[in-house]
Amino acid sequence: MALLESFAVTRRPSNKPILASVPLARRNLLADKRRLLRALAGIAFAALLMMVELGCRTAFVGSMLLPIQQLDGDLMLLSSTKYEFGRKAPFSRRLFYEARAVPGIASVRPLYLERKAAAWKNPQTQALFGIQVLAFDPDQPVFLIPEIGDKLRELRQPDTVMVDRRARSNMGEASAGTQTELSRHKVTVIGTFPLGPSFFSDGTAIMSDRNFFKFFGNGNPDSSDLPDVEIGVVTVSPGYAISDVQQAMQTMLAPSVTVLSKAELIERETQFHLQVSPVGPIFNLGALVGFAIGMLICYQILFSELSDQLSQYATLKAMGYYNRFLVKVVVQQAVFYALLAYAVAWLVCFVIFWMVGEIALIPLRISVGLTAISVALALTMCVGAALIAVRRVIATDPAELF
Repeated sequence: MALLESFAVTRRPSNKPILASVPLARRNLLADKRRLLRALAGIAFAALLMMVELGCRTAFVGSMLLPIQQLDGDLMLLSSTKYEFGRKAPFSRRLFYEARAVPGIASVRPLYLERKAAAWKNPQTQALFGIQVLAFDPDQPVFLIPEIGDKLRELRQPDTVMVDRRARSNMGEASAGTQTELSRHKVTVIGTFPLGPSFFSDGTAIMSDRNFFKFFGNGNPDSSDLPDVEIGVVTVSPGYAISDVQQAMQTMLAPSVTVLSKAELIERETQFHLQVSPVGPIFNLGALVGFAIGMLICYQILFSELSDQLSQYATLKAMGYYNRFLVKVVVQQAVFYALLAYAVAWLVCFVIFWMVGEIALIPLRISVGLTAISVALALTMCVGAALIAVRRVIATDPAELF
């Protein structure tokens, strides 16, 4: 009856109906409050599912980028076979020394990494957990984290480490003075720093290069046979363009190494996890499933409403209103559904992200980009369903109904 009621209140003195000025879509939306709530619940669920999947995908990639973002360098020197930051692919130390001879280079500092063989013993439960270990020469610091810079002198001491205080709880509680084991070697914690875990690692430990060689190298910290370098953190001298120095390094060095700017490394790492690693595509698939579910829900809602109001739409067609006007009304109603349901989903998602982020310690948050993408998907979902459902109105012949 909403359509006919709207028609009844919009007449000129000539009794000619003017529906263009009447908010038919809004009145149809509010005609049945219970149906509106059921519709919003269904569409909000689908929108929430898409937001959670996309948010988890962003958080997954963000957690993998945390160590790279904290590196204090303009360029990154790494093996051409290295396809992911956390995977070991060292390059020859000889190339590392050659890189220092390139004009415009202020410093080239080594970074070492171990994930596979690094086992951390929980100081309280004595249970073992896999972690990520990063190491560098304390005389050549590579991190932007102030807490690490304050402990360079202590890091030079044998069997000392710093641990991530934002690591997951299964690593236990560790502070300055805590003694435990790392890969069956006794270590003393000299301090903590804030970084955060990733999907593949519960936390991170940082140590000096000499301790790293002792734990994961040839076992002799005094040996001159030093291991190969995992990452070369390069600082460009003032007055030199980073792109020019990058090109000069790539030209001078062997093709077995790649020179990337920090931004390029972050972008490459992001694309790897979104497109190649198994986790990123899984979240994309989850978002696609949410989109399909939402489109089906919205289609069912609109199809049911159009079926109930079919005679009223047929009356409008008999009065001379074109199909494009009727399509406009249905699409507007779908947009209203999408926006109202999205507002509900956004509020619920905000609470879920806050709770899960605090528990899982991953950078799970609603960003402007996530909001823009998810609201666009919600609108596309509902409008697409409306364009499919409205075919029933377009195909209706008023003569068959009266």
